[in-house]
Amino acid sequence: MNLTGGIVLYAVLWFLTLFILLPIGLVSQEEAGEVVPGTHAGAPHRADLGRKMLWSTVISAVLWGGCAWLILGGVFTREDVMNWDQLVR
Repeated sequence: MNLTGGIVLYAVLWFLTLFILLPIGLVSQEEAGEVVPGTHAGAPHRADLGRKMLWSTVISAVLWGGCAWLILGGVFTREDVMNWDQLVR
């Protein structure tokens, strides 16, 4: 894995974890009882994006570390990945 591949892998993992974390703990304006005029009642009351982005950074760093260990440690080689199609044949 080179530098560009590592950065791309981290970005993919970061956005994946962020999109998984976004709906967790979300309270709509209707559930909170404070619907702002002009917005949908299902809009988030408080999204806590900063906290979720921080958690996404931490979780994706741990996942990236595991993936980097698997790739750089030689657990999975490029030849192994190329032969995975043999499993379904």
